[in-house]
Amino acid sequence: MAGPVTDTNTLRALRGLEHDDPSVRLRAAMAVGSRPHPGFVGGLVERCAVEPEFTVRETLTWALTRHEPAQTVPLLLDELRADGAQARSQALHTLSKIGDRRAWPAITPALLADADDEVARSAWRAAVVLVPEGGERALAVVLAAQLGRGGHGTRLSLSRALIALGEAMLPTLDAATTDPDPRVRAHALATERLWRDPDSGFEFAIEEAKRTAVLGEGRQEGR
Repeated sequence: MAGPVTDTNTLRALRGLEHDDPSVRLRAAMAVGSRPHPGFVGGLVERCAVEPEFTVRETLTWALTRHEPAQTVPLLLDELRADGAQARSQALHTLSKIGDRRAWPAITPALLADADDEVARSAWRAAVVLVPEGGERALAVVLAAQLGRGGHGTRLSLSRALIALGEAMLPTLDAATTDPDPRVRAHALATERLWRDPDSGFEFAIEEAKRTAVLGEGRQEGR
């Protein structure tokens, strides 16, 4: 078992996580990640919840992955119940990078449908990493309920999550291509196109899917 943190340089690095200068915070996160110690974990998790700079947040996540999951996962799971959206989102992102499937039960339907797009996107990514073998089809059903949601980035994240589940998601995706909601149909068709042709590009797939959805509506009205 490691003793208390006593190294002066490392203590300075830990305090540096709260410095006003983002470049200092970045160097501090790198230093802490280079010298893993259980005493750092709480400070890293707390900083993830409030750090405004993307590059620093990514380095904080990297630093957490350098520590033992037994030290990091419990604190990150606690963050999933936080009021702040960034705390939830960053905790989910970090859990996906750690990849410890013992965190799977905490990826609840509520998180997968979180009202904050960034939290939901992080939850989708974490879910496809952590889902137990054999649970892919059930997860696809939960994810497909979010089809048609949000803007370009949100829709692309969901498509990528569904595609990451592999063939297990195809029956659910196929059913969504006939959904009464044109936004859901278009998103499902675009995801299906990306699955079949990954090089087609999501924007092109969305536009093609919209045209297909409109043609489908026309055929239904003509009956």
